Amino acid sequence: MRQGSRAAAVDPGDAGPVIAHLRRGGIELVAIVATHHHGDHVGGGRTYALREGDSFEMPEVGVSMSVLDIPGHTSGHIACFGGGILFSGDTLFAAGCGRLFEGTPAQMLSSLDKLAALPGETRVYCGHEYTVANLRFALAVEPGNGRLQERLSREQDKRDRGEVTLPSTIAEERLTNPFLRTGEPAMQAAVSRHASRQLSDRVAVFAELRAWKNSFH
Repeated sequence: MRQGSRAAAVDPGDAGPVIAHLRRGGIELVAIVATHHHGDHVGGGRTYALREGDSFEMPEVGVSMSVLDIPGHTSGHIACFGGGILFSGDTLFAAGCGRLFEGTPAQMLSSLDKLAALPGETRVYCGHEYTVANLRFALAVEPGNGRLQERLSREQDKRDRGEVTLPSTIAEERLTNPFLRTGEPAMQAAVSRHASRQLSDRVAVFAELRAWKNSFH
């Protein structure tokens, strides 16, 4: 997040590249925002703990955001939402979601549902550049979803040019992220075939889908 010569960093797990970027641009760092405690996001200490219902302003960079609790990846994971922007950390990825380290499938599904309910035009900035790998898995699950093939081609072209694939949007994630589509009959059928048993409960579908992704190569 930047306005003029001032900026705030989100989930800067490695200080070196951040400092180098600030120095190159003559930018003053005014704040650091962390979505969860993993070292590749925090890389340091914490001054203020935030939870759902809290909000914060950083007038130096023209930002006002509200906080959402989204446990599942970790127990204390938060998201920051405001001004049409979502910082989702490692809960919602472009075309994927994070592993469950400290939460349950039910918690993670509830967290993803909360994020999926945000306005469709919301721009999603997640914690890692996993988009192409996530889309390849999504296509393995839903090979008949034409939007997935189109998105994979588009995002692969970006990576081939050395560009990032972010941000995504909530609307795009609803259409192409398998972890937001656990209520779709085609998704439930695909996951049931993989599990060799009928699954219709969304939590069970999500749990099996996440296990499938864990072993996908």
